[in-house]
Amino acid sequence: MNERHETEPPLEAQPERAEGLMLRNEPPPHEETERISSTIREALQRIPESLGAIGRDISRTIERALAAKDEYMIAVKLSAEAQEKLEKLVQAGVFRSRAEAASYLIDEGIKAQAALFERVDQKLAEIEKLRTELRSIINQPPSS
Repeated sequence: MNERHETEPPLEAQPERAEGLMLRNEPPPHEETERISSTIREALQRIPESLGAIGRDISRTIERALAAKDEYMIAVKLSAEAQEKLEKLVQAGVFRSRAEAASYLIDEGIKAQAALFERVDQKLAEIEKLRTELRSIINQPPSS
């Protein structure tokens, strides 16, 4: 039953099997070992540089967050044309980011519409006056 065919290698030359993997009994060639070692050494040498870059990125993010503590972030849906215009301002170097460009344009739009905002303020004052009157009516004791 343990007959071997002529084409099979002798038992000692057959590769060892471990959980479905074929393991060679001979070590890899010296050149392959050296190439792997060199790749590992290069990767290990880049770790401090990578960690430094990550640290700098985190530091810059924290600095930006602290600098922007008095500012508000909002999500705004823009048309494709508006996005394109903001992107052009960034590409031209006028602003560092689309958010910065959008913030500037919103501030300028508010300044340009000063008369509108003055009317809005007047109307809000009138609305608050009416609310106060209604509250006083509701809080008055009923007359007998």
